[in-house]
Amino acid sequence: MGLVLITTDYLTPGDEVDTYLAGEGLTTRHAPMRGRRDPADLVAHLDGAEGALIANEPMTADVLAKAPTLRAIVRTGVGYDSIDVPAATRLGISVSNLPGINANAVAEYTIGLLLTEARRLVANARGVAAGGWPRADGHELRGRTLGLIGFGASAQRVARLAAAFGMTILCTSGVPADLRPADVRFVGLDELLRESDFVSVHTALTPRTRHLLDARAFALMRPGAYLINTARGGIVDENALIEAVTAGRIAGAALDVVAAEPLPADSPLRAVEGITVHPHMAGQTAEARRDAGLAGARELVAALHGKPQSSVNNLLITPSQ
Repeated sequence: MGLVLITTDYLTPGDEVDTYLAGEGLTTRHAPMRGRRDPADLVAHLDGAEGALIANEPMTADVLAKAPTLRAIVRTGVGYDSIDVPAATRLGISVSNLPGINANAVAEYTIGLLLTEARRLVANARGVAAGGWPRADGHELRGRTLGLIGFGASAQRVARLAAAFGMTILCTSGVPADLRPADVRFVGLDELLRESDFVSVHTALTPRTRHLLDARAFALMRPGAYLINTARGGIVDENALIEAVTAGRIAGAALDVVAAEPLPADSPLRAVEGITVHPHMAGQTAEARRDAGLAGARELVAALHGKPQSSVNNLLITPSQ
């Protein structure tokens, strides 16, 4: 085995992930991704690399075609929509993610956003910073209804935490019967949108879910409802969200993810009272980062040996000699 490119920004030369990979006979090249990256730069960083441990790198078909030595990619997180998996498969490149690796971090963060919106924490703090002393009432989570779009590992933990606050939990219905706990009611998306005080997104970004929450969806929601998104920005039609919040059709939104990251300076999302954008931090705790780094390194070694444990393209590659 040979060279591994590492772009996840919290992994650094000499850390325990680097030490582990060196112990497996690999050399590393660190090129942390912080913001947008030109595809040509990514191709240059991939030169000679057999494996890649990546953040949200744009692994397009064109980039992959220009990385002839690449045999395995591991995403140090759950979402892998930035990787052209069909193109990777055609080129014999194994692609893996780390399902559930940051589920607890995302769940706690989601509850934090629920509390922040319900108790108007950001608006009140901004009011004090501006010289005021805002005292408008907030709301308790107890007795409120939370609608979960998706029911993967993070959403399942959110449901347990929300139940402890006394919330009623709804979830979209496309969940196998054996994964449906008794204290969660599974309904169609339209019913979930109509009945929820908070709608929290926990599904993958796919062609089917892109702009799943559009003008029609926001029209179904309650005027006092809030949208929480810790999944992927592309699931929300941002123009429709801006219109819905501005017009008072919904109360507001807390977005940890947006369609273009980092958020452009001229993004209209910045100017809408009631919409708060956070810098994609739901899964970023010290504990989750350590777990993801080590799990990603182990998965990359396994994939380079032809035995990936969490392949998203179910591809077995031939280990190097």
